[in-house]
Amino acid sequence: MAPHPLVQAVIDLSAGAVGGAACVFSGQPLDTTKVKMQTFPTLYRGFVHCIVSTYKQVGIRGLYQGTTPALMANIAENSVLFMSYGFCQQVVRFTAGLPGDAALSDVQKACAGSVASIFSSLVLCPTELVKCRLQAMFEMEASGKIARSQNTVWSVVKSIMKNEGPQGFFQGLTTTIAREVPGYFCFFGAYELCRTGFADYMKCGKDDIGVAPIVFSGGFGGACLWLVVYPMDCVKSRIQVMSMTGKQAGFFKTFMAITRTEGVRALYSGLTPTMIRTFPANGALFLGYEASRKVMMKQFD
Repeated sequence: MAPHPLVQAVIDLSAGAVGGAACVFSGQPLDTTKVKMQTFPTLYRGFVHCIVSTYKQVGIRGLYQGTTPALMANIAENSVLFMSYGFCQQVVRFTAGLPGDAALSDVQKACAGSVASIFSSLVLCPTELVKCRLQAMFEMEASGKIARSQNTVWSVVKSIMKNEGPQGFFQGLTTTIAREVPGYFCFFGAYELCRTGFADYMKCGKDDIGVAPIVFSGGFGGACLWLVVYPMDCVKSRIQVMSMTGKQAGFFKTFMAITRTEGVRALYSGLTPTMIRTFPANGALFLGYEASRKVMMKQFD
């Protein structure tokens, strides 16, 4: 029997948390590299140079700067995202006049994921802000943009509260939402489309395609997301990190300033480590989500 809607929400939230943790542990060093290259595009010759330089400057822990807020960000984001995703699927069914247990098309699921991302952005923005600042802290101090770096989550949080107030945690929120809505349409759409292709080829249900196809489908969805929204993510990282030096311009002004002074290419700084990271990280995300959700849903069979 189907679980109660409240229980279903808890299952989706828990499975999203498992997937979010798996995503962080499998891709944090490359995420750190991405943020550094987005914020200081002229400082590094490429992602290998960035990784080697970070290791020489700070050691291996430098590549894992921001892991704690990254865990908080991904667990919070994916918990809310997948819980909202389940709810938004019901909204799509209601809007389309479908029964409550009707199967949705891949495009309808993509729409549900896109709307769900608005809710997840509200919890993602503050934690991602702390993560990005920690990841780029060494470069900010070395370039003289800040007098003294903060090297712990708590010191960054205290600095934001002292200098910017509670609203400071939502620097880049508009850009985050602008990135998430189209990004997650592509993310869920590509993931479901890929799973459908595997299911048709293997002549089985989408839930029975196995581990490797799920990991590939998740990676493919992540690759589609980043290819579409990467410039917006670059602007978001720039706003969140550079706001340490004072009030930062909004999305449009920052976007125009980057393209005018650094060129369009600067908007794609760090794309290589992001694309390398996306298959293991997003594959782990969906594998963790699907596997844990399947285990919990079995209790109601």
